[in-house]
Amino acid sequence: MSLSLSERSGDIFINGQWAVEDANQTLNIVNPFTGEILTRVSESSQLTVDRAVKAAQDAKWEWARMTPKARAACLIEWADRIEADVDNLVALETLNAGHPISTVAGEVASAADRLRFFAGAGRLLEGRSAGEYAPGYTSIIRREPIGVAGLITPWNYPLLTAITKASPALAAGNTVVLKPSEQTPLTTLRLAELSEGVLPPGVFNVITGLGETTGAALVTHPGIDIISLTGGTQTGRRVAELAAASLKHVHLELGGKAPAVILADADPLAVAEAIKWGGFWNAGQDCSAATRIIVVESAYQGVLDALKDSIGSLVVGNPSDHATEMGPLTFAGHHRNVQGFIERAVESGAQVELGGGTPESDGYFIEPTILTGVQQDSEIVQSEVFGPVITIQQASSDWEAIDLANAVEFGLGASVFTENVGIAMEAARRLQFGTVWINDHGAVTAEMPWGGFKQSGYGKERSVYSLEDYTQIKHVMVRLAK
Repeated sequence: MSLSLSERSGDIFINGQWAVEDANQTLNIVNPFTGEILTRVSESSQLTVDRAVKAAQDAKWEWARMTPKARAACLIEWADRIEADVDNLVALETLNAGHPISTVAGEVASAADRLRFFAGAGRLLEGRSAGEYAPGYTSIIRREPIGVAGLITPWNYPLLTAITKASPALAAGNTVVLKPSEQTPLTTLRLAELSEGVLPPGVFNVITGLGETTGAALVTHPGIDIISLTGGTQTGRRVAELAAASLKHVHLELGGKAPAVILADADPLAVAEAIKWGGFWNAGQDCSAATRIIVVESAYQGVLDALKDSIGSLVVGNPSDHATEMGPLTFAGHHRNVQGFIERAVESGAQVELGGGTPESDGYFIEPTILTGVQQDSEIVQSEVFGPVITIQQASSDWEAIDLANAVEFGLGASVFTENVGIAMEAARRLQFGTVWINDHGAVTAEMPWGGFKQSGYGKERSVYSLEDYTQIKHVMVRLAK
């Protein structure tokens, strides 16, 4: 890595300048592979949150009044800098989040692509045409930025989620105060460095700190006009509750418990390859991870055998090794949580078909795990584990499989595997999830929306639908001369 974190003059980025928290409260940032402390960052105080929000408020009018073309030029230059800094960003994400180094360059490329997509999409916002809908008046619809966006990002994809949230907010003309997870702030701080001299001062601000203190201060701040959170469903409920006091706009991308529905005619080998990555990418720390494999009885044994072979071949180890396919979980507390889910499932009667253990290591590793013999109402089926663990259930028919898939409180992503186009389309209609994949699981693109149903939140990430979430509609009515 060519840049040391200590080369900055601080770890709080406000109004285009770096600062150190006055209270000098710090948080340890840990390498999940070794358990060693990488560095420390500030725990931002209420005063720091106030300063960041004021900077964003002071900058919002000028940024909003820039032409979409001018804002786009800034975002494209930022994207260029991100791509040119790929080695630094890859090293930081691997060290701080435990992502296998072989995958992170793709995340950097996706971040740059999303910036470029929204740079263009921000120039094409649409609305109804002006017209005379009342005698003697012309009505005009304006789509305007909401104002200051408070963005709270998670620890599982810190770099990519920061850009996923910031790019539509900025393209629509909002200014941003972003708080990354206290576990994984390093790539977000590097993104702030890369924005220097590209985005005007105050347009993009980064503060660090705990969710229950710094995050809560951001959510309740009267100068924040929209809050966007990616996180757990319980956290989302709390954010919505806090934001309700000031009737802020709220955008929530929350938990998932994605099913993969396997029908009788599906190819077991193709299913296994899709689930290997759809369920275990980033060690299963993905809200869209395929966690519940629901198989029609006649295909069950073939699918189980293929899954054991495929998932058992995953190379687990040092995330800095290019041969590694699955790294550690991101932090110690989460590692304990996932262990607890497995232990309780086994105590409740689940059978371990693969994995289930914790390798001897200083890092936060859990073996890729397959559990069978689980009940639909069991914790392991109903709750988000967020780790390298899948369950396999049997269904007596295609439609029972769909019913089991829907019978959870989450509704973020789902998949169905079948060669029958008609059944696939009917399954896609019946599945109560924001995204449904057919014969794959997990593919995404900047042009298409991402967001959940039910307890998985509301609002969309990516696509023009996300861009619209960061705007508000104004009706201008002009009285005509008689």
